[in-house]
Amino acid sequence: MGDKDEDMAMPRDARIVKSLLKSMGVEDYEPRVIHKFLELWYRYVVDVLTDAQVYSEHAAKPAIDCDDVKLAIQSKVNFSFSQPPPREVLLELAQNRNKIPLPKSIAGPGVPLPPDQDTLISPNYQLVIPNKRPAEPMEETEDEEAANTNPSQEDKMDMQMQQNPHQRVSFPLPKRQKD
Repeated sequence: MGDKDEDMAMPRDARIVKSLLKSMGVEDYEPRVIHKFLELWYRYVVDVLTDAQVYSEHAAKPAIDCDDVKLAIQSKVNFSFSQPPPREVLLELAQNRNKIPLPKSIAGPGVPLPPDQDTLISPNYQLVIPNKRPAEPMEETEDEEAANTNPSQEDKMDMQMQQNPHQRVSFPLPKRQKD
């Protein structure tokens, strides 16, 4: 009895959509389906009647008649729905396409993977070398500064380390041998 009461509470158009779904064998669906079909139905009818009104105005008629509606429906069908090509045409196209052989596979069995250097899972480490500062700064005398006018390579490295306290070093790891 509850199902009949629900049907009577529904608008007439919703009951028609529900009966169409039932006649097509659709028993299980969400209630939103009826609303979507109604929206599609109303939009289609408005589009057809708008086109029919344009055709009627073009023909200088005072009102829309049956011929205008038929013309509007026919134009909708012609532009909205297209027929697939005949089976013979499809078979001929398939035979022409299948005459060209597929390229030979150059990969072995399994899924081909990119080289290790191109993957994101290859090992890559970046180390931060901390700056080692002396515990007590040594004071240089003017004599020592004059003597060191041409600093050695080690002195240059020490000066660079003092200027740039965090230096990043990265290096690739050697490839592992697969077992």
